[in-house]
Amino acid sequence: LADLLHLDHRTAQAGRLADSVAVLTGARSGRRWARPIGMESILRGAMGRIAGYQRVRVHAAGDASVAGHAAEGVMHALAELLDNAANFSPPTAEVHVYVEEVPAGVIVSVEDSGLVMGEVQLRRAQQAVSGESAGLGGLTGTRLGLAVVGRLSAKYGLKVSFRPSARGGTGVLMLIPRDILGTPAAAPAPTPSAAAPAPPPPAAPS
Repeated sequence: LADLLHLDHRTAQAGRLADSVAVLTGARSGRRWARPIGMESILRGAMGRIAGYQRVRVHAAGDASVAGHAAEGVMHALAELLDNAANFSPPTAEVHVYVEEVPAGVIVSVEDSGLVMGEVQLRRAQQAVSGESAGLGGLTGTRLGLAVVGRLSAKYGLKVSFRPSARGGTGVLMLIPRDILGTPAAAPAPTPSAAAPAPPPPAAPS
């Protein structure tokens, strides 16, 4: 069972890479939901697509949900931000996620204790997530992920910003606008299937 869960998780990571290529080339992802998806399921789906999912700690998910047509895009963007935070943190460091509802929508905060980006790096990262980077040449690693976030932000009206983290690393804020939020009562958790990403497998007992 552990081997099957590991294989399923690796497949989810490969699927994220394929979806990233689709986003950057203007193609459309095959994943769609007819009803809103709750924020807890959005976060679990995003965690299930990164290698360091066991280091992510969600402190609050709230009762908000994301409209079905935008749920996949929001989930993918969050997966890229979580992966970036995990990759640039020490191997044993945790990544902390907070969700807060505000009048403009929902803010998802991702805090890490990794490397502190310099002024130039912050400016380049901000340009990437704002969709200001032109061309796809030379996009690898972090730059690829941030470029994907930029494309998805432009499509769904997401607002992403960087700031120093109180934990010593870098903090990222994503504002999900109210016009793509759904009704909390109509937000069932997506079940694992060919049309939906599987939740991350449970941590192995220590």
